[in-house]
Amino acid sequence: RSPSSARACPTLSSQLATMGRMHSKGKGISKSALPYRRTPPSWLKTNPTEVIEQICKFARKGMTPSQCGVVLRDSHGVAQVAHLTGSKILRILKKNGLAPDVPEDLYMLIKKAVSVRKHLERFRKDKDAKFRLILIESRIHRVARYYKTVKALPPTWKYESATAASLVA
Repeated sequence: RSPSSARACPTLSSQLATMGRMHSKGKGISKSALPYRRTPPSWLKTNPTEVIEQICKFARKGMTPSQCGVVLRDSHGVAQVAHLTGSKILRILKKNGLAPDVPEDLYMLIKKAVSVRKHLERFRKDKDAKFRLILIESRIHRVARYYKTVKALPPTWKYESATAASLVA
């Protein structure tokens, strides 16, 4: 069926809406479910200002926004920062001037590409690693193109494998 017929029929569009993975066969639909109530639990005795201070402290230590969320969830009992403070972790960091220059998912892809490239310097005949590096770098270019359109990256930003190690270090 053509995509134009999918737009005409609402039940068909929900079937076609599952986006597959970029470089593998999976079309998984499993995901976590957020609680229905958006209010913080009654047993949580933490103030929103304390949580914001904690987030800023973690960011100054060099933690990523997702690492901050994991620590708050596991050690401090804060399930959802947005439900408690009213704004998400990255928005809190932006407000305090602590947001990372490169978005976190792009940063992790660059970090992965640097480690694969380092592996390839030692093992030049590893054809599978070379193929995977091509896939990782194509993902980097696609994500970077998206972040340029939403203006999270400057329009002159460009991924170069030679300078990527300095971005990650």
